[in-house]
This record gives sequence, C-alpha cells and structure tokens, in this order.
Amino acid sequence: MQLHQNIQADRRHSDRFPIEREVRYRVLSKRGGDEAGDGRTINISSSGVLFTSQHLLLPGRRLELSISWPAQLNNKVGLKLVARGRVVRFEEGRAAIEIQQYEFRTQAVGSTEGPQLTMN
Repeated sequence: MQLHQNIQADRRHSDRFPIEREVRYRVLSKRGGDEAGDGRTINISSSGVLFTSQHLLLPGRRLELSISWPAQLNNKVGLKLVARGRVVRFEEGRAAIEIQQYEFRTQAVGSTEGPQLTMN
C-alpha cells in the first residue's frame, strides 16, 4: 500500500536529473515591469525545472530562465538553455516551472546573448 501512495504522490511524468547550474530568470509581464533574479537549479527534466529564488514567484507567473549548460558546442563554445514556462509551485525559496518552450543558444565569452540554436 505504501508504494501505491508514493506513486500517486509523485505525479511528474518525466525523469528528473539533479543538475546544479547557475540560473538567471525574468518575469514575462505585459506591463513591462522587469522583475529578474538569479539562483541555482536543483533538478531539471524535459518538462520542468526546480530552482532556488530569493524572490517570491507566484504560481501562474510566466518566466524566462537562462541556465548555463555544462556541455559545449564542438568542445569550444559555451551553451545556455533558455526556457519559458509557468510557475507551478513556490515553497521555501524554491520555484518549479513547467517548461512550455525552450532552445539552446551559444554563449559568447563575457556576454549573455549570442546566436540562437533552436532545438525543440
């Protein structure tokens, strides 16, 4: 009976990987207010990201995350994962978003922007 309860309690459909990377986020708002922050990822799956945040991020808010990626393109060029989605949970300084779209971008040295590589 305990196993059945654990399966029901964890309704996530994707495997989560314990990847700890720097993350920068910004709230996507039609009002134009630039609410942004940074933190660290706790785990990542194909459908979501759990990360730390010093700001209260209310469920339903749309975010764009930029995560430094551990792999490099051709073993030379740094990559970042840019994901957009909605906050589904916020507890004790940890926010979870459901990924709605994502892409990998190259990361120029000393820059946060670069050419895009679309991968979804």
